[in-house]
Amino acid sequence: MKLEGEAKLLRIFVGESDRHGGRPLYEAIVLEAKRQGLAGATVLKGFMGYGAHSRIHTAKVLQLSEDLPVVVEIVDTEERIQAFLPVLEGMVKEGLITLEKVSGLAFFLGVPL
Repeated sequence: MKLEGEAKLLRIFVGESDRHGGRPLYEAIVLEAKRQGLAGATVLKGFMGYGAHSRIHTAKVLQLSEDLPVVVEIVDTEERIQAFLPVLEGMVKEGLITLEKVSGLAFFLGVPL
């Protein structure tokens, strides 16, 4: 599969302790994205952040947090990302979802999606 030219980057900001269907929310999102055939997803764990409740979450040794920030990034065509948004609305109870235009070139050689 080849994804070339203008695409959409879907970014989902959640907490590490957020859950959906008995598993971590970030994992549930990635598995659902794969099930729906989206081009690719990556999970990034933050060292520090805060959200709607203005509570600092940090990975400092003396202030260990069990709810560090997690970002899930998914890139695909605008149509496929738009079709995935209603699924996310049912999964993400608290978080931030952003969309942005990106352009690039990605090859998926011989790897089934």
